[in-house]
Amino acid sequence: MFDLEYRLPQERRIKTPLPGPKSAALGKRREAAVARALSPGLPGFIVDADGGVLVDADGNSFIDFASGIAVTTVGASNPAVARAVAEAASHVTHTCFMVSPYEAYVKVAEELNRRTPGDHEKKTVLLNSGAEAVENAVKIARTYSGKTGVVVFDYAYHGRTNLTMAMTAKNKPYKSGFGPFASEVYRAPMSYPLRDGRTGEQAAARAITMIEQEVGAENLACVVIEPIQGEGGFIVPADGFLPAIAKWCAANNVVFILDEIQSGLARTGDWFAAEHEGVVADLVTTAKGIAAGMPLSAVTGRAEIMDAPGVGGLGGTYGGNPVACAAALASLEQMETLDLCGRAREIEAIIRTELAPVVELDVVAEIRGRGGMIALEFITEDGAPNAALTSAVAAECKQAGVLILTCGLDGNVIRLLPPLVIPEALLRDGLQVLRAAIERHAGGSDER
Repeated sequence: MFDLEYRLPQERRIKTPLPGPKSAALGKRREAAVARALSPGLPGFIVDADGGVLVDADGNSFIDFASGIAVTTVGASNPAVARAVAEAASHVTHTCFMVSPYEAYVKVAEELNRRTPGDHEKKTVLLNSGAEAVENAVKIARTYSGKTGVVVFDYAYHGRTNLTMAMTAKNKPYKSGFGPFASEVYRAPMSYPLRDGRTGEQAAARAITMIEQEVGAENLACVVIEPIQGEGGFIVPADGFLPAIAKWCAANNVVFILDEIQSGLARTGDWFAAEHEGVVADLVTTAKGIAAGMPLSAVTGRAEIMDAPGVGGLGGTYGGNPVACAAALASLEQMETLDLCGRAREIEAIIRTELAPVVELDVVAEIRGRGGMIALEFITEDGAPNAALTSAVAAECKQAGVLILTCGLDGNVIRLLPPLVIPEALLRDGLQVLRAAIERHAGGSDER
């Protein structure tokens, strides 16, 4: 994996006890000024970032295995993106596209129309967040189909708005106390090979039977699914599951929506995760990595479906902001120029090589995922989810200078989302820290 040029030293460096004094002082200010619900996981306030490192106010340098939850795919301060943002902002920071349009919006739409799977005619609408994209995709599907039902899947995560909370499976912390939620949302069983032992076709048949018996295609506007689930545990459905669901939707006048917000845009080694099985959606939602941290999301899909809402029916004051569009154009160009799809596949190979020894441990149920979207699921000796070990490993890694995230409804999955521009030596260093922490806790755990 060839190294790129970096502005900051690409090294893990812990200079102070964590949190350091400056970060500790900022933490007290946070507690006094910011709502309690926002509780950061890293023991340090970040002042600089580049490549694969995050540097805090005390000079500690952390290896970034989170990418701002799959956002900084091209790096947290990619020079090309920074230049594009500065240039755009020097001319106009905002003008609502619905009032006074600009070319950058059109160019981003053209890029997404070109890159999303399928050779049919496509159109795009730009928005702000992933949840907003999912919500608008449902609106579009309902308008086009004339039906109201929405099917999602076990373990799904689609956002924090009222509709997308209803679509999200996990209660705490996302839904608890926030109801009542939007109606006409139904949950089908997901393909989870580790736990259900079904082939993709068998799992799809189970889901389709539930949909037909409990919802009915005549009532169903859309099926919404993540091709690799994110917050639910980086669950990769068995081969054949997605194609079977897509085929059923096509045969039953149901809009098939792929939520590629976390898995899309080079993250899994393809431009879109669904390309792995050649699956083509009616609508695709994107966000996260699209603009390297600038707030931007999109719904892209079949032109006749996208044009179903009436004039003025879609939009928003900030959707497709010109500075965010400039960032997106630069980010997409960097993904192509740097071959980040290929780099994601190299990252996967390195992760699997470095973590191969722990896969043999009794506490590791499996390593799964594709490209730069890889997870480890932890279990106890009797096969139950092992959230305690997962939390302990994550905490130890952070103290050693490696930021990792956990996920899964049972809290027993560690997910790895490094920036795809991370240098190989830094990647291996972080993985070795993770491997040592897993081996240490596996060897001394009372759970075994």
